[in-house]
Amino acid sequence: MEQVIIIGAGPCGMSAAAELQNKGINPLIIEKGCIVNSIYGYPTFMNFFSTPELLEIGGIPFVISHEKPTRQEALTYYREVAARREFRIHTYEKVDAVDKQEDGTFTVRTTKRNGEHAEYRTRFVVIATGYYDNPNYMNIPGEDLPKVSHYFKEAHPYQGMKVAVIGGKNSSVDAAMDLYRAGADVTWIYRGSEYSPSIKAWVRPVFESMVNKGWIKAMFGTEVKSIHEDHIIVEQDGQEMKLENDAVFAMTGYRPDRTFFHALGVTVREETGEPEHNPETMETNVPGVFVAGVIAAGNDANVIFIENGRFHGGILAEEIARRTAGLTVK
Repeated sequence: MEQVIIIGAGPCGMSAAAELQNKGINPLIIEKGCIVNSIYGYPTFMNFFSTPELLEIGGIPFVISHEKPTRQEALTYYREVAARREFRIHTYEKVDAVDKQEDGTFTVRTTKRNGEHAEYRTRFVVIATGYYDNPNYMNIPGEDLPKVSHYFKEAHPYQGMKVAVIGGKNSSVDAAMDLYRAGADVTWIYRGSEYSPSIKAWVRPVFESMVNKGWIKAMFGTEVKSIHEDHIIVEQDGQEMKLENDAVFAMTGYRPDRTFFHALGVTVREETGEPEHNPETMETNVPGVFVAGVIAAGNDANVIFIENGRFHGGILAEEIARRTAGLTVK
């Protein structure tokens, strides 16, 4: 019997593990990918907006020689945290189901990388699954073609290609600029009528300049209707157009995975997508089920980041430690 199982080995899941360790509880973390899998999926040459001290977890300093850490530096840091804190992490093991038992404990069923199934019992479950693994699909014909991606890694392979970037926020703008610099013929497609206010203040003037100079073609008030092997169909002002195209990056955002919430009976607020939980303990309406990180924010992923989600671990650790005092693991 485990005392605590944490689903998700992102920064907030590992922060929760560290805080639980500080209370004398050694949780098991189960992660369907690698540790900090979302950060691994970020663009190869990405820089964080945050300074390193705002990304620290587990009481281990994040030291770099410049102001903003790179993706690679973050990956190195979180690997070091996992090693130094000696977290028990099962990577590449997917949680298939979490079932509550009559005695109030939980059964966690998983599939390992080799296809084998495993089953664990635990007193408490912490859901820290994030949202980056679940893109918002456009649900249009051709979206499943190999040339379409909802993630941007790097621009080099697209030199000389006609590339469409769909979306109006930071990820789409950054991708469009990187692709142009690598020699791609870039068309940026946004259904809004003007630039999004969420674009980083220091990036927008550069991007606008590229558009004004004709280096990047920007199409406002435009929606992609279908994607084909060598072209896309877009609609602008009620008119459909055919654009030659070799690759599509649909940077349309991401959403939380609420599978475990629904299966366990956790109430999800219809208007916000937020799981019902007590912010003073991070426990949901299902006793013994806690949330940590961006999954607690519901549909608005801009409310919780690593910077503030990392503190959820300390809150829930206090509550779990209080309730496990005097209990023995059997």
